[in-house]
Amino acid sequence: MNYLAHAYLSFGQPDILVGNMISDFVKGKKQFDYPVMIRQGIQLHRQIDHFTDQHPATREAKIFFRPAVGLYAGAFVDVVYDHFLALDTAELDAAGWQLFSAATYDQLEARAALLPDRFARMLPYMRQQDWLYNYRFRQGISNSFAGLARRASYLNGTEPAFAAFEKHYDALGQLYHAFFPDVKKMARTEFDARLII
Repeated sequence: MNYLAHAYLSFGQPDILVGNMISDFVKGKKQFDYPVMIRQGIQLHRQIDHFTDQHPATREAKIFFRPAVGLYAGAFVDVVYDHFLALDTAELDAAGWQLFSAATYDQLEARAALLPDRFARMLPYMRQQDWLYNYRFRQGISNSFAGLARRASYLNGTEPAFAAFEKHYDALGQLYHAFFPDVKKMARTEFDARLII
């Protein structure tokens, strides 16, 4: 799952949100530098990622991207899942997603002092370009794919990946709908049972 799903699966708890959003920027024992609730969010993020990687729908979705991006297929599927989540009216309608995105930026900015430097530098661009809401648009996905390619060590462009996204769009949507209720249930169970709220 990418930024939108990790934000959404923080279930409205601001410190869990911070941990869930910064987890990829916090390596090893650095997590112990953070307050307990943020550490719980970091751990929740990692549980979500593990569950996502192991889910049969994700394994099937990766097949569509592997010829184009090889070992990066999982990262591209994560972005695609955010696209279909942003369109999922069973969760929120378009206006609801817009409000949710704005509230997420507000909560992160209110805790700016706790954010790792790299994430803190990225956050203004995330808000200015409204990454979370714009996952619903194909241009937003194209932009996210381009960001993945910039960070990848051997990808020269994203045209083949975007072509795979377009070609398999309906199948990927079906896989999202097979997957998301499962990850939401798992995350909610972990949030309720294991996190200190």
